[in-house]
Amino acid sequence: MIMKGKKGVILGIANKKSIAYGIAKACQEQGAEIAITFLNERFEKKLTPVAEELNCGAKFYPCDVSKPEEIRALKESLEKDMGEIDFVVHSIAFAPKEGLSGRFYDISKEAFDIAMDISVYSLIEVVRELKPILSTSSSVLTLSYYGGVKYIPNYNLMGIAKAALEMTTKYLAEDLGKDGIRVNAISAGPIKTLAAAGIDDFSFMLKWNKAHAPLKENVTINQVGNSGMYLLSDLSSGVTGEIHYVDAGYNLMGMPAVEFDENGKPHIAWDGHS
Repeated sequence: MIMKGKKGVILGIANKKSIAYGIAKACQEQGAEIAITFLNERFEKKLTPVAEELNCGAKFYPCDVSKPEEIRALKESLEKDMGEIDFVVHSIAFAPKEGLSGRFYDISKEAFDIAMDISVYSLIEVVRELKPILSTSSSVLTLSYYGGVKYIPNYNLMGIAKAALEMTTKYLAEDLGKDGIRVNAISAGPIKTLAAAGIDDFSFMLKWNKAHAPLKENVTINQVGNSGMYLLSDLSSGVTGEIHYVDAGYNLMGMPAVEFDENGKPHIAWDGHS
């Protein structure tokens, strides 16, 4: 089993539709020992069955990354219950609703600060706090999206946060490489998760991606989970600082595919809204 003997923590599972759950499941099925976190009491109740399914036992901890004391407490709990760990999955992002709709230039400084703190700085803070218990061949993985590279309607402030997250991944990879710690990101295609529910017209995004990705499909949390497991395992021991796309190839497209009718008139190959 690829992950046999590996131990790690996964932050950011919201439910069984979460990408982080897909990664956790893939790692657990390959023999990894896993700890997971929950945001608050409401999520604790929802995630207790998930923790049981993943055989976490007592390795089920509170961690609101906006509270530094909870990140420190997480480190202490992990060290007590697991000792040294081999991987960390950071699947945390948040922007106030105003940052995901309307005119981009209307976004408030308060909303901007919240999004950058939760979605970007938390990766730095989590890694810094957990570094003393990371093994010398450990792997850190975070989650991005194509909206951090190109304009995506209604993604707005989260696109800025993902752009910053991707560069944070690269700078951390260089900084921690000398310690044997790898840092990578997965840029997954659109998936109907709890986080995605806050994006206007998300169903249209799903249809557009499916119509124009080379594989003509939307990816699943299982597909992303398997890629995440690879990046956390020794199979990717020579990989760091990468933004790994798992999006059915959508990111390579420069323009939509075009078909021609019998009169030679072009039209976009599209089976969604007209």
